[in-house]
Amino acid sequence: MGRGVNPVATFRGRVLAPGEASGSALRLDEPLSLWGGMDPVTGRLIDAHHPQHGALLTRRVLIMGAARGSSSSSSVLAEAVRAGTAPAAILLGEPELILAVGAAVADELYGLRVPIVVLRSEDLTQIADGAAVTIGEGGGLVRAVRASSEATNTP
Repeated sequence: MGRGVNPVATFRGRVLAPGEASGSALRLDEPLSLWGGMDPVTGRLIDAHHPQHGALLTRRVLIMGAARGSSSSSSVLAEAVRAGTAPAAILLGEPELILAVGAAVADELYGLRVPIVVLRSEDLTQIADGAAVTIGEGGGLVRAVRASSEATNTP
């Protein structure tokens, strides 16, 4: 990173599921369906054909340009929330209402929230894998700090 570059970026997004959260970003290379793609018991990405097969999703801020749909993804997300293995939050480039339903069910049944926010694709691409991400203001404000391996201290 060059001298004078700000390692902090702030974005406003469209809230699909409200809440506040923070965690390390996990940028997925391809869309993911939680149904058959995430084990809600372990929190691991189990889709054998996905480039990040085996990655731990638990307490991470999941970043996807789009989700790969299955209506059952909502029940997998709600079960992962109940089990304590869910992502801390999900940032999307396109709205995915099935995931929002799962977050709403988890909030209603367990009183636990997983914010889901849609960002403009150009904003989404600015959040590096491993960046520290905080979602505030009910999900509408997303703040990302570059991963420490990318950040440098400048006088």
